[in-house]
Amino acid sequence: MKDYHINIFHSESDGGYIADIPDLEACSAFGETPEQALNEVERAKTAWLEAARAEGKPIPPPQYRPAIYQAAS
Repeated sequence: MKDYHINIFHSESDGGYIADIPDLEACSAFGETPEQALNEVERAKTAWLEAARAEGKPIPPPQYRPAIYQAAS
């Protein structure tokens, strides 16, 4: 099964790492390490999907792929 792409990057201004899921609007999380940011965004993803289902809102399919991976398709 295809899953959502997760970006993780260091934020100097925040003093840690940000993880986000481009396909899920405003789904992001912070962590002091990349691993912590990943764990937190996985929790945020679960909450995002549960909230969308509860509200009857559409859930976008995983589509985002960074350009680096698009050539390998």
